[in-house]
Amino acid sequence: MADPQDHRVEFFFDVASPYSYLASTQMEGLGRRTGASIEWRPFLLGGLFASVGNQAPAMLKPRAAYMGRDLHRWAARYEVPLRWPSRFPINTVKAQRMLLALRDEKGDADCAALSAAFFAAYWADDEDVSDLEVLTQVATAAGYEGAALAERTQDPAIKDALKAATAEAEERGAFGAPTFFAGGEMYFGNDRLLLLEDALQADGEA
Repeated sequence: MADPQDHRVEFFFDVASPYSYLASTQMEGLGRRTGASIEWRPFLLGGLFASVGNQAPAMLKPRAAYMGRDLHRWAARYEVPLRWPSRFPINTVKAQRMLLALRDEKGDADCAALSAAFFAAYWADDEDVSDLEVLTQVATAAGYEGAALAERTQDPAIKDALKAATAEAEERGAFGAPTFFAGGEMYFGNDRLLLLEDALQADGEA
């Protein structure tokens, strides 16, 4: 159960993760209904997988077949678009660095807004989010200084910050995305949002 003295949710995510995309569309509503603040925590899912010995479910044929149906069921429930991208898996190092750079500069609300743009570019519009030029264009269209954010992907401090966020996720028990932390408890997966919300609501009534 989440600690009422720490009524916030840390949302560890990667643009490459379809379930992170789905969960991202629910964060605003979760915060509104529970009064919890949402901290957007970009990290590198591929790096976590390599470190803990995990792999994307879509890389396993039986799970991939089921996953396609499951994703579209959730997308229909949430009433959001979802189109399986022609490039999967994809390298999101640059995208995650740009998100970290923006969060560092402007905070969670802007990180959430740019994350939404990147998620839509990949999971709805099938754009190549490994391409820095594409990311720059998407960020600029979303109202940010895309070129400046692209430049920061080469900043050693941002590179280190992404590594640190990934290491932190692992140290705290994460093995995939999306992963949520609230009051010291971990919740994994888009489908655990119901349990997370129950815990937050219970704490709000305590």
